Amino acid sequence: MYVIKLDNGNLRVPHSATTEDGRIIGQAYVEIGPDDPDYSRLADQALTEEEMAVKRRRWRDDDEALLRQFEDWKAQQEDAQGD
Repeated sequence: MYVIKLDNGNLRVPHSATTEDGRIIGQAYVEIGPDDPDYSRLADQALTEEEMAVKRRRWRDDDEALLRQFEDWKAQQEDAQGD
């Protein structure tokens, strides 16, 4: 999960809910403003919503290429078994 800088200047940061023994039971984003003590540290690594959209598109494109590569490999394996 990434820190996202919103148009209003706030940050959307990942937050995990955990049990007392440390198991993660949920993950979500919380919004913090410049008055939060962690704001300046987190702002340095934040991506804009547009940058996140570009990352998502790139992941999808890469996933499609990898899927095609796997399907080609799988078809070759099936052809080799049929011989």
